[in-house]
Amino acid sequence: MGQFQVGIDNYSLFPLKLNPLETLHWAKDHAAEGVAFSGFIEPEYQQLPSAYLDDLKQFAQANGLYLEWGGASHIPRDMTSWDKKDLFKINQKAASEAEKLDTRIVRSCSGGLMRWQPESPMTETLLQETAETLRDQRSMLQDHNVILAIETHFEFTTFELLKVFERCEAEPGGFVGICLDTMNLLTMLEDPVMATERILPWVVSTHIKDGGLTVNSDGMNSFVAELGRGVIDFYQILNRLKTLDRDLNLNIEDHGGDFSLPIFDPLFLSKFPDISVAEFTRLMKLAMQSQQKLDKRQCEIVDRSDWPALCEQRVKRDILTLKKIRSKF
Repeated sequence: MGQFQVGIDNYSLFPLKLNPLETLHWAKDHAAEGVAFSGFIEPEYQQLPSAYLDDLKQFAQANGLYLEWGGASHIPRDMTSWDKKDLFKINQKAASEAEKLDTRIVRSCSGGLMRWQPESPMTETLLQETAETLRDQRSMLQDHNVILAIETHFEFTTFELLKVFERCEAEPGGFVGICLDTMNLLTMLEDPVMATERILPWVVSTHIKDGGLTVNSDGMNSFVAELGRGVIDFYQILNRLKTLDRDLNLNIEDHGGDFSLPIFDPLFLSKFPDISVAEFTRLMKLAMQSQQKLDKRQCEIVDRSDWPALCEQRVKRDILTLKKIRSKF
């Protein structure tokens, strides 16, 4: 069994406009044990000199902080125009930077809400193109000794990610893996515990994020909640992650906002063909629990516009809460 370290994802602190080194200082000052740099302010990221990476590495090592990197993508398309996009150089840059930082984890996220947009390519098309892209990048990623950690985002369900791995002939512990975002699973109509079980051998990184579901006239909404105040069962999830034979960083990702899930639209729901009655029933139970918490003011839905004023204090509390949960293991 591996060990857990509790840290933050820098996306949580984006409103503070910290550069990467300042983010590491913030983590150290607030008892986080590391930082996953999964997202960047684009102009700043393009201008990072090699010497700056050395500074990050040295500060992290001197203060006992872990590092994870990002900047990679896996769907070879422009997610707005849907034009084809060559990802090799983009991912090679991210992999090279991670190697210089002495971290193996490179988080990959393409973004986009394909199932929500009628003009999007078919999911099957994107699955096949992703598998081909990953297959073509295998040697490059292995040469840099990194793992491309595909986030459970809004692109593919865990069922579909397993298909991608099969098609690119990957194996757990190899050149690709999963960054498990616990709340995004709700948005993809997956029960977080069941989804964790499905992809468990592939998990190499995490976005520990709480949340919930509400029911409305259009279907449901998923929302982000302060850690420990939503309905995601982190004890069950960590109990499963604890069985892995490697250490795992628990990266807190927190932000405001909610997401529309128009499940009463048959066309939208048909785009999730792997959902079972059993799993959908569990989602409805989570929605009921979420509403109870909201009614009792045990949690709240924070508008994204309000997040900047709240983020620093909430992330501080998130760190304390997650450490308490970790202490049970």
